[in-house]
Amino acid sequence: MTSAPAKSSNLDMQVVMVRDLGRADYSCVWQDMRTFTDRRDASTRDEIWVVEHPPVYTLGTNDRNEPFDNPGIPIVKSDRGGQITYHGPGQLIAYVLMDLRRRGWGVKQLVSMLEQSVIDLLAERGLSAVRRAGAPGVYVDGRKIAQLGLRVRRGASYHGLAFNVDMDHSPFRRIKPCGYAGLETTDLATLAGREHAHLSELKPELLAQLLRNLGYNV
Repeated sequence: MTSAPAKSSNLDMQVVMVRDLGRADYSCVWQDMRTFTDRRDASTRDEIWVVEHPPVYTLGTNDRNEPFDNPGIPIVKSDRGGQITYHGPGQLIAYVLMDLRRRGWGVKQLVSMLEQSVIDLLAERGLSAVRRAGAPGVYVDGRKIAQLGLRVRRGASYHGLAFNVDMDHSPFRRIKPCGYAGLETTDLATLAGREHAHLSELKPELLAQLLRNLGYNV
């Protein structure tokens, strides 16, 4: 694990700590986020955790528990908002552990800035991406390239953003991604070519967009 502090753009706000978890088990990271959130106080720095997960289906608090053809991928019932989604290799995830009360933000503002970070990253590659009202995430030509799911506990957020970089999409096709039947997913490799979709290169770029849009280190 590596970490690097980044100064906030607001001198009255604390620095944010960025942690690179590499590839890590979903359930373990989720429990670590809960523990961090339960233990934090008014002086705890916000953190952003970047991670890649082994294959896993996660169920949000609004999931309808509909049966699907599962090829043996683990299923975890999570406490994030939303419905079912898939995480796996080639997907870059950023978990945002932010004290919303201290920041004076609501969930909608955080969601908007997470979406904007992906939109801005794609725009730098000449790709036009949009958000959809009532369906959090980022879309390119009607296909979803980034998923969002958050939980607010004790005035602080955890969970966050999953950005599809270079993935096997067959697990998505077995479910209704985020509860939408027939919703297609895409990734950066499909849109821009695999040579432009290296996770190691995208990680600092996504972090830079997140830090800027979330008001850190600008």
